Amino acid sequence: MNPAHGLNLHLLRVFAAVVEHNGFSRAAEALFVSQSAVSKALRELEHQLDLPLIDRSGGRGVRLTEGGQALYRHARGIFAMERAAMDEVRERVGLRRGGLRIGASTTVAAYWLAEAFAAHVVRQPQLDSALEVGNTEEVVAALIDCRIDAGFVEGPAHDERIVATRWREEPLQAVIAAQAPLGQARRASAKQLAAQCWLVREPGSGTREVAEHLLAARGITPARSVEIGGNEAIARAVAAGAGVAILPAAVVADFIADGRLRALGLPDGPALQRPLYRLELGNRPRSPALEAFLQALETA
Repeated sequence: MNPAHGLNLHLLRVFAAVVEHNGFSRAAEALFVSQSAVSKALRELEHQLDLPLIDRSGGRGVRLTEGGQALYRHARGIFAMERAAMDEVRERVGLRRGGLRIGASTTVAAYWLAEAFAAHVVRQPQLDSALEVGNTEEVVAALIDCRIDAGFVEGPAHDERIVATRWREEPLQAVIAAQAPLGQARRASAKQLAAQCWLVREPGSGTREVAEHLLAARGITPARSVEIGGNEAIARAVAAGAGVAILPAAVVADFIADGRLRALGLPDGPALQRPLYRLELGNRPRSPALEAFLQALETA
């Protein structure tokens, strides 16, 4: 492709429609053009890029080549940014009210953002505001699609389009059922801990990623692990004797205080804490509502 010509956005839009509708005919219907026009546009885009985008070796549905997968990731971001730009323009010229949509992982939303977001809603009752909750992977996907303005999560974002800023440190705590024999020890050995059943979050969770790193740094390879999709649910399962876990200290504080859980000492290693990150989509300007929310958050 000649760099001077740039990427043809019309052809890119057709390509994205083929992927999202999983077929040429359905993409043609969505774009109100003929199927032959869709096929021609895709061939032209492949010619311009000198790169096959669709695997035409057979099979049902649309299968992307490696180059097609990379291009579609960028296409999603480009058209999501286009939608966000149009939304902000409409807000500024008064065609509709503005809004603020924040994404956060479960623990961050419940323990670190709830009060600040409530204060924002009280200060700005005219705005359409929402706090969406999901794991780190889901928050990143929402940012890329411009469905949220900013995200607050435990884990770093593994996507070059996201700008991650260290926001604050959150203490963690290893816990076990209060009546468990191992819980009576001042500090458990790596061998004892490896023999335990570890309760962990689902893949994509920042809590899980950090816990796995902290265990590996201490030479602990759990013989068994069980996935549970929520920190409070894990805390309750640990209290019931299902195993051990590393969880945010804020989540287990009440369980320890009322005697259902006991803090578990681990072998020496990295501090039991994790950074919390603010995530934003690179090159996307902040809206006035987001700017005001972030300023208030810094001074809270």
